[in-house]
Amino acid sequence: MKVLGGLPRNTDDEPDRKFIEALARGLDLLRAFQPGDGYLGNLELSQRTGLPKSSISRLTYTLTKLGYLSYDERLEKYQLGSGVLALGYAFVSNLAVRQIAKPLMQALANATGTAVGLSDRDRLDMIYVEYCAPVEVTTFRHEAGDRVPMAQNSAGRAYLAALPDEERNYFLSYIERKASDNLPKIKAGIEEAVKNYRSKGYCYSFGDWDEDVNGVAVPLHLGKSNIFAFNAGGPAYRLTPDFLENEVAPQLKNMVRDIEAMLIRD
Repeated sequence: MKVLGGLPRNTDDEPDRKFIEALARGLDLLRAFQPGDGYLGNLELSQRTGLPKSSISRLTYTLTKLGYLSYDERLEKYQLGSGVLALGYAFVSNLAVRQIAKPLMQALANATGTAVGLSDRDRLDMIYVEYCAPVEVTTFRHEAGDRVPMAQNSAGRAYLAALPDEERNYFLSYIERKASDNLPKIKAGIEEAVKNYRSKGYCYSFGDWDEDVNGVAVPLHLGKSNIFAFNAGGPAYRLTPDFLENEVAPQLKNMVRDIEAMLIRD
C-alpha cells in the first residue's frame, strides 16, 4: 500500500533506509508552532514534539541559522522565521485550484450566506488554503492556515469518503489511536459520510465538530490520492441541516464540478 505522507510513523513498521530521521525531526519541530503561539522555548517544543531537549536545542540552532526560526535573546525563545513564510507563500501562490476557485467560492458564499472553505490534508487535520465569507458577515471567519479536525469536520469527512477503502482504513487506524471516549461516535460519523457521499455526492457535519456549527462538503479529485475538500457552513442557529442539504449542497456540488472542468481544460 502507498504510504501517505504527513502522519506519525508507526514504530512497529520496518525501518525505511531512505527515510532521513534528522530531517523528519526538524520538520516536526516546525509543525509544533500553531497560529497565535508567538514564541516557544526548547522545553515547550520538547513537550509538543516528544523529542529530548538535547535534540531540540540542536534543531532550533540549525533552523535559526537557516532562517526557518528566529530567536529572541531576551525571552530565550523561538518563533517561526521568514523562511517558513516563503515556503508557505510559494505553495499557496502556485496552487492552481485556489486561484480558479476563489471567485466561485466568494459567489457561493454571497448567494447562500455560508462561509466557503477550500482545504487540504495535513496529517489528521484539514488545513484551509482559501476561505471566503459572505460580504455582510463579520463573524465566524477562518484564515488560510487554520486547521480543523479531519474526523469530525465535514471537509475532513469528504476527504476520507473520497479515498479508496484501503487508504481510508490507513487513516482510521491513526484516528483510533488519538480518539478518546468519542471513538464510536467518530467512526459512525465517518461511516455515514462514506454512505452519504456514495449516494448523494456530499458529506455533512451537523454539530459533530462544534455543536454550534453545521456544514456540508464535497471533495475534489486531482489525480489518485490528490484530494482537496470544499465545505460550506456556519452557525447552526442560522444554517439548518435541511437548508444545507437541500439548498447549499447542490450548489456546492455544481461549483466543484465547474472547478474540476476548468482545471482539466487548463
